[in-house]
Amino acid sequence: MFQSYLFPISYAFLAFPVAALLFTLPFLIVQYRRHGYIHKLRALILYLLLLYLLNALFLIMLPFPATRHNLPPAGGSLQLVPLQFIEEILHSSRFTADTPSTYLSLLKEPAFYQAVFNVLLTVPFGMFLGYYFRTRWVVCILLSFSLSLSFEITQITGIYGFFDHPYRVFDVDDLITNTLGGIIGYRIALWISGLLPQIEQLDANEDLSAKRVTFTRRVIAFLLDACVWMPAAGLLSLLPVPAPFWITLTAYFLLIPCLTKGRTPGKWVVRIAVQSRSDAPRLWRLTVRYGLLYGVLPGMNIILFDSIFAAALHQELAATARGIVLLADLLFLIHIIISIFRKKELFYERLSGTRNVILWPEKQLLSEPELRPYTID
Repeated sequence: MFQSYLFPISYAFLAFPVAALLFTLPFLIVQYRRHGYIHKLRALILYLLLLYLLNALFLIMLPFPATRHNLPPAGGSLQLVPLQFIEEILHSSRFTADTPSTYLSLLKEPAFYQAVFNVLLTVPFGMFLGYYFRTRWVVCILLSFSLSLSFEITQITGIYGFFDHPYRVFDVDDLITNTLGGIIGYRIALWISGLLPQIEQLDANEDLSAKRVTFTRRVIAFLLDACVWMPAAGLLSLLPVPAPFWITLTAYFLLIPCLTKGRTPGKWVVRIAVQSRSDAPRLWRLTVRYGLLYGVLPGMNIILFDSIFAAALHQELAATARGIVLLADLLFLIHIIISIFRKKELFYERLSGTRNVILWPEKQLLSEPELRPYTID
């Protein structure tokens, strides 16, 4: 019995970093799109929201049955009578209305604890909606109900078919108590909002002109670009087309930025662009930049580790060339690490005379026009 609880919990902890990455990436992108940068308080609140949602999910889902081929619940999987938990509390306790000494017995009933837990479960959710997202109370009710409904549907479907049968009961009282918890949290947020920093005023206390494009932002842009560029190169390689890697590299990182004034699709999503001094980059600068970044290092690896050219070389010469390429890869990795800690430009940026700049949202540009690096059509 102990192992049946231990293994699902261990799986949950292993899945947490992956889930955190998948949830955090959209949050970061939204912050880049809406505000142009990541504010520490906003990031902390969104991370706490992520942490809350994951923990709430684990509390609702765990523990799992010992096997996927579980038996259906003995008493049925649906409870559709509203406020049934009140009748259960009264029935199982020694409560009588004309005997005050029996009132405390209500607090000892498992059904009472379960109802209280279901209310407390969504109180933080309502607080996030009231303080950070500034929703109306009607929206809070709908979202709290939707969150609770998603939990119940996940349970009644056996985590969408993963288990043969539901291992929890779909309880309409859970929908009621969870929604009530969301409203309570919403009201608490309104009461204490005067003691907390105002979300609308966070940008007013920041020196936006001092903000720079972080390596985290550049990595996210690269990952987004890779989701488009690499599949395109893979599809092109299925056709009788020579050098599909070089064709897609040229089209994606030279032609597109030239037409969009330094933006690839990934850079557009996170609101950055490649700039040459005070204007949009010229073709030769982009050629130097991306030729060194993607053409030389990845290009050497592709040619020497997976090509007909490497097979045509003498065995000793090919081994020497591969060693040189691996050494170049290691030096480039060390160069990136040093540049990150020292906040210095990378070598291909210095040689090409280019850099990444932030494309600020219109609301920031209206208040601080000097933030505009150049005109974006």
